[in-house]
Amino acid sequence: MKYLKRALGLLAGCLALNVHASEAPAMSKGEYLTRAADCVACHVVPGGKPFAGGLEFKLPFGSLYSPNITPDKETGIGNWTDDEFVDALQKGVGKDGKHYYPAFPYTSYTLMSREDILAIKGYLFSLEPVKQAPPENKLSFPFNQRWGMMFWNMVFASNERFVPDSKQSAEWNRGAYLVQGPGHCGECHTPRNIFQAMSSGKSLAGAELGNWQAYNISSDSQRGIGAWPEEAIVSYLSKGYAPGFGGAGGPMADAVEHSLRYLDPADLKAIAVYLKSTPARTEGIARPTMAMNDGALQKGLGMKLFNDTCVACHQLDGSGRQSPAGGLAGLKTVNDPSGRNLVATLLEGHTPLATRADQRMPYFARSYSDAELAAVSTFVLRRFGQSNGEIKPEDIAKNRASALH
Repeated sequence: MKYLKRALGLLAGCLALNVHASEAPAMSKGEYLTRAADCVACHVVPGGKPFAGGLEFKLPFGSLYSPNITPDKETGIGNWTDDEFVDALQKGVGKDGKHYYPAFPYTSYTLMSREDILAIKGYLFSLEPVKQAPPENKLSFPFNQRWGMMFWNMVFASNERFVPDSKQSAEWNRGAYLVQGPGHCGECHTPRNIFQAMSSGKSLAGAELGNWQAYNISSDSQRGIGAWPEEAIVSYLSKGYAPGFGGAGGPMADAVEHSLRYLDPADLKAIAVYLKSTPARTEGIARPTMAMNDGALQKGLGMKLFNDTCVACHQLDGSGRQSPAGGLAGLKTVNDPSGRNLVATLLEGHTPLATRADQRMPYFARSYSDAELAAVSTFVLRRFGQSNGEIKPEDIAKNRASALH
C-alpha cells in the first residue's frame, strides 16, 4: 500500500494539518469521533478529496476500493437512513443489504454505540458532497460473492456493543472503548487466521502490513509495551515518537498524523492505561537495551554511509542530534533481525508535514542502490540492536518493488 502518497494526498485536502490540535477550533463530537475512527485514511486517494473514497486495498484474492462517504446522493451516502448507517458500522451490512468485507473494520466498530455512530454520520453529512464513484472491486471467485460474508459474520463478527467493566475504573473503560471500538487498534496489531479474522488468542500481538510490521502492543514487558511509562505511550500517540522507546512509521505514522494526535490528552492517557493492562503476548520482537554493539563499528560500506548521510540527524550514539524524534537507541525497529520497518523507512521516508522539519526523514529509494541500503541497514541493526541481523541486497530489492517511489 502506498502509505506516504496517501498521507500526502490527505495533506493536499482540507485537513489543515499544519495546525496543531490544541490550536485548532474545538471539534464537534461527530468530528472528534470521525478522527478517533481514522475514517479519512481509508476513504481518500492521493491528491483526492477527503472521504470521497476510491483507495485501493490489495488483497491476496484481488483488490477492494473504499466507497465514497460524503453526503453526495448519487455516489455517496446522501440517501442513507440512520438505520442503514448504523447497520454498516455495527453489522457490516449497508444500504439495500449490501455486505461489506472486513477490510472495513466493522468487526471493531460494532462495539460503538448508536449515539456515537450517528454523531459520525451527522459530521459526514455536514461536509460538502463530492460526486465520485469508486472503481469496481476486482475480486476472484468465490470471494466476489458478497452473500458469502453472511456466513463469515455468523462465525467471526460479534455484533455486540461495548459493555463497561464494573471492576475497572472509568479511565480504563474509556481506554478499552477507544482501543477496541473506534480506534480499531487490533485490526492492524492482531494477527489473522486463515479466514482473515483476527486471532482472538493473540490480540495485540503484532502483525505484518505489507512492507511494515505492526508491533506487539500488549502488556508484555519485553515484546510489547508493558515496560513503557504511560507518558511515553502518550508521547508516541500524540507526537509519533517516544525517545528510547519507539518511533511511528508507515501506517502507524499515518494514524498518528490523521487521527491520534487530535485526541484529548485524557483519552490518550486512558488508552495507555488500558494497553498496559491487556493480556501479555510473547510473540514478536523484543525491545533492545540502550546499550550499543560496539563490535559493529568495523570499517565498511555501512558505517561509511551512516557517517556520510545519517549521523547528522541521528548521531553515532543514536541519541538524535536535532530532535529526540531522531533517536535510534532502544527502538524495537533496530532489534528486528528482518529489518522490516527499518528498510521500509529508508525506502519510503517519513515526512508528515504536521511535524517540524527536524522530525521528518527523506526517502532514499532513488538515492542509493540495493547493496548500499542493505549495508547501512545491517550497520544500524548491529550498532543499535542486539539481534545481529543482516540485510541483503535481495531483501532491499524485494521491498523496493512494492515501495512508494
